Amino acid sequence: MGTAYLLDTNAISKGLRGLFSEDGLAFFRSVVDTEANFSVITRIELLGFNPEDSKTEQTFQLFISEGYEYELTEEIVQATINLRKTVKIKLPDAIIAATALVHKMTLVSDNDTDFLRVPKLKYVNPARL
Repeated sequence: MGTAYLLDTNAISKGLRGLFSEDGLAFFRSVVDTEANFSVITRIELLGFNPEDSKTEQTFQLFISEGYEYELTEEIVQATINLRKTVKIKLPDAIIAATALVHKMTLVSDNDTDFLRVPKLKYVNPARL
C-alpha cells in the first residue's frame, strides 16, 4: 500500500485553481486522482470561502462531494488537545494535523509555518516541488 494523503484547505484551493508550479500541480493531481481525503474542518473552510466567481465555488462543491471526509472523532479530539498543549497552532490547523496523525496520513499543505512544527507529522508542500 502506498502513502495515504490528507489534503489541507489551502492545497485544495490552490490546486484546483492551478496556483502551484507545474511539478506541484502534477503532484496535487496525482494525489487527487488516487484519493481526495480531507478533514471536516477543510470542508467548512473551503465551502465557507466566498469566491468572487461562481465557477470556483462550484468546483469546490464538486470536489467536496466527490472526496472522502474524515469526521471529528474522540481520538482526533484528544490528539488535537495534546497538540494544542505542546505546539502553538490555531485550532482548525490542529484538528487537521491531528486527523493526519491519527489516520497515519501525510498532510498536503503549503502552511510550513504551522505544520512543520508538529512532531511526527508527515508533511509535503506542493509549492516546494
